[in-house]
Amino acid sequence: MNLQRLFQMQDTLDKRIESEHNLCGIPLLRKKILSLQVELGELANETRCFKFWSTKAPSSNDVILEEYVDCLHFILSIGLENKFQGITLNTNHITCELSEQFLSLYINISDFITCSSLHNYLNIFQDFLSLGENLGFSKEDIENAYLHKNNINHERQDNGY
Repeated sequence: MNLQRLFQMQDTLDKRIESEHNLCGIPLLRKKILSLQVELGELANETRCFKFWSTKAPSSNDVILEEYVDCLHFILSIGLENKFQGITLNTNHITCELSEQFLSLYINISDFITCSSLHNYLNIFQDFLSLGENLGFSKEDIENAYLHKNNINHERQDNGY
């Protein structure tokens, strides 16, 4: 996965949104963090991993992957906001139950709210990539889905989303 390319694409989208919505100079970090938490909840909902009371199957992999890259957009945007785009990620694959991974990510995000350090940001990003692996997505799947969704996000801006 070419992280620098993804950060660059996210930067272009973020700058466009800030310019077109008159948000230049307005602090957006906390809104981006809340957006990440909401998108992470939507992702968990599509996996249905926590719905022990239900026998309904998870959504299709395409739907889950789209929700996953919605989260990735905000993780990249938060990194840009904090000037963390020159990072290198360790690919420590953690295998555990999906509900536990989601809870761990929420804890990581809470830690980042308390202390917006590079260390806490890396914990979010690395655990998020591990979640993607456990969902069955390759780095190529994730990157391609990000590229596709980034184009959709630009189209949405073109159409007054």
